[in-house]
Amino acid sequence: MAGIEHVISVEELLPRKGNDVRTEDVEVQVIEKDSPRQQWLDELEKAGDEADQKTGPKIQKVPFLLRDHKDVAKYFEPRVVSLGPIHHGKPKYRKAEKYKLVLANKFVKESGKAESLYAQIEKKISKLKDYFNEEVTAKKYDDEKLAGMLFVDGCAVLQFIYYHEAEEKFKDKKIKNDQVAFWKHDLFLLENQLPYQLLEDLMELSEKKETLQDSMDRFIENHANCKDPKMTSSTEKPAHLLDRLRTRLLFLGDEEKKRNNKSSTENIEGDWQSYRNVQELRAAGIQLSPSTTNSLADVSFSDKSINVYPGYLYLPQITVDDSMGPKLLNLVAYEMCPDFDNDFGITSYICFVDSLIDHPEDVKELRKGKILHNLLGSDKEVSQLFNEIATDLVPNPEIYADVKKQIQKCYSSKWKTWIAQCYNDHFSSPWTIVGFLAAFLALALTILQTWYSVRGSPSDSKDRSSPAPRIPKRY
Repeated sequence: MAGIEHVISVEELLPRKGNDVRTEDVEVQVIEKDSPRQQWLDELEKAGDEADQKTGPKIQKVPFLLRDHKDVAKYFEPRVVSLGPIHHGKPKYRKAEKYKLVLANKFVKESGKAESLYAQIEKKISKLKDYFNEEVTAKKYDDEKLAGMLFVDGCAVLQFIYYHEAEEKFKDKKIKNDQVAFWKHDLFLLENQLPYQLLEDLMELSEKKETLQDSMDRFIENHANCKDPKMTSSTEKPAHLLDRLRTRLLFLGDEEKKRNNKSSTENIEGDWQSYRNVQELRAAGIQLSPSTTNSLADVSFSDKSINVYPGYLYLPQITVDDSMGPKLLNLVAYEMCPDFDNDFGITSYICFVDSLIDHPEDVKELRKGKILHNLLGSDKEVSQLFNEIATDLVPNPEIYADVKKQIQKCYSSKWKTWIAQCYNDHFSSPWTIVGFLAAFLALALTILQTWYSVRGSPSDSKDRSSPAPRIPKRY
């Protein structure tokens, strides 16, 4: 009938089984159960169902956009130890298996509940298996093998974290310092993660439960380089260690949130950005200052109109060493996982810092402002690191948007820039002040000398104004 539309259902789109049926307008063909066409249709239906499911982020491989990048692919491979199923069994990690067994054995003995520990993991293996992406577990490991692997790895990780504050305990187990350093590196790789639920289950059954939890808290605080270890990062249960580290790095207290909200400027229009790096900001008189916390979200700008400087950019203090690149890139890889709904906080921070660093001189200014502590080597290496890890990253445009607009507004204010430049050139250090005063004194003396040469000295004018002496006549 005219005016009436026929709505086609999903069932009508899919072929029906049975004999060929030919009608006037529709031809339905027989499809074999295991035919390529039926498999394709089943995968299509499965993909739709998975997209509709609201699940948390699962442990999976690094997204191919990062994995295929030749400059950063090295940051995702474990150095000495494999944890979980993704790299398990690779020949180059066999040596570390011995250390894992030593640590796991010590954990089991100190827990006092050897049999119940493994029984608990074996009992929950179906649930623990759901924390992994299906492609990394289903095709390689049955439940029994996966349970044994997770049990050893989980016990070893908890014992390692428990030992990390006492190096002599590693020496007792003949684990050298270089091995300890690489273990710390490997614990925060996306492909090396264990479900946090596994670690909680093992801690819960241990007789030293509270000690293990305290060790875990201090371990995360240490790697987040936090100023205040008493701050609580989140009430939500993390997916794994990398997730907990990310939450801690981006955590802001209520006071910091209020301060950053006050620093935002809602009426600033436009998104034009004409400044390029730290050197240009400093040339415009904008100063760098450390934030009150080390949260990577604690970035703010203050326009102090009554001050000599036009504004202050507050940035969290960071330490750049050999572990920073892998740590940040794996956090970025985690944020890029398709099943992880997030605001791309780490990615946005990296892109923001990269926008401030173009040359080694920019790194030098960050060091002078006590923002960046360089343990990597030269400033050129730090500049190359940020330029490298920020390649092809897409930040959240809303994060730092107000800060960027405030910087641009201050940067575009010419009279403030001129005042700041004058101050930097002539009053930034005792030597520039002495030089300025010497130049000013020389200029003043030159002006006085010129004036005297034109008008004459006061004594000369006095002589000209007084009457000439009378000479007595002689008779």
